Amino acid sequence: MGEDGRVRKVWLGVSVGIGVCFSFVVLLVLGTYLVAANLAGGGGGTSVGLAKGAVPASYAPLIQRYGNSCPALNPALLAAQLYQESGWNAKAQSPANAKGLAQFIPATWASHGVDGDKDGKRDIWNPNDAIPSAAAYDCSLAKYVKDVPGNLTHNMLASYNAGAYAVLKYKGVPPYRETQNYVKTITTLAKSFEAPTQTVQPSRQSAAAIYFAQKQLGKPYLWGGNGTPDQDGRFDCSGLTKAAYKTVGIELPRVANDQWNAGPHPKRDELLPGDLVFFAYDLDDPRSIHHVGIYVGGGKMINAPYTGAVIRFDPIDSPDYIGATRVTQDGAKALPEPGTA
Repeated sequence: MGEDGRVRKVWLGVSVGIGVCFSFVVLLVLGTYLVAANLAGGGGGTSVGLAKGAVPASYAPLIQRYGNSCPALNPALLAAQLYQESGWNAKAQSPANAKGLAQFIPATWASHGVDGDKDGKRDIWNPNDAIPSAAAYDCSLAKYVKDVPGNLTHNMLASYNAGAYAVLKYKGVPPYRETQNYVKTITTLAKSFEAPTQTVQPSRQSAAAIYFAQKQLGKPYLWGGNGTPDQDGRFDCSGLTKAAYKTVGIELPRVANDQWNAGPHPKRDELLPGDLVFFAYDLDDPRSIHHVGIYVGGGKMINAPYTGAVIRFDPIDSPDYIGATRVTQDGAKALPEPGTA
């Protein structure tokens, strides 16, 4: 990922600028730790809706509306479930015969599917029916377990995975590894869809990721490059970001638009060094993301731009800038495996 055909203006000539840029990045690295220390107690914010560009625009109004169907649910949580189930593919079908955006199996659809668009049909493939049906199913589960001790949302998600009977039996999230992982995965992934109301917590791993990226400055871009010896250590855009965060123990997906949901989305004026910055063909659709870089401060990023260019500093402010992600370890772990959605 990363071959986008766009010619970005070089901020500094590579031959002259690498030494100066090295000092610049060292200061930013130190600054990142200082900011992290100052803000670490600030809290992560509460979801009041969907972050701009977090979900495809055609689905956003439905998710926002039906995500508020009951107290145990919210739009970000509903978005996380849908993304985990289908990766926004309304035509997805699993080997277990789960179908559509919400991956209902026919038996569950028969009892819980609703005619969301009031056209006289309950169509498992139609997002206008599948999204409200997913919300209705979640809320029906929440009603079953409303008197169970503990967090209602967690108990609802556990019911979705293991059945309401198991939650009633164990008086909370049952001691099943799969179910406990499901609850953690969805609640963590939901943070990447939230519109935060407070400053997003800084990442303590970001400074080391920047340090790795700045050591690659001046290397020629290679489409599909992962930095392996047989590739002479060259990268494309998402290969660079993946390798940078791997050095701090965070395993990102290989493709840029899959990296988008590896954490919450800070606003433009809240960017910190180490945030991943993304660029898309359609600013209303994160599936159209085609480029990613690592923010270093001052409106600049380190990125592997395109064939014929070298890894370098570039400005982030361009018409195709869609937003940023503050990578977290839990966020990266919560992402669906490529090809499973």
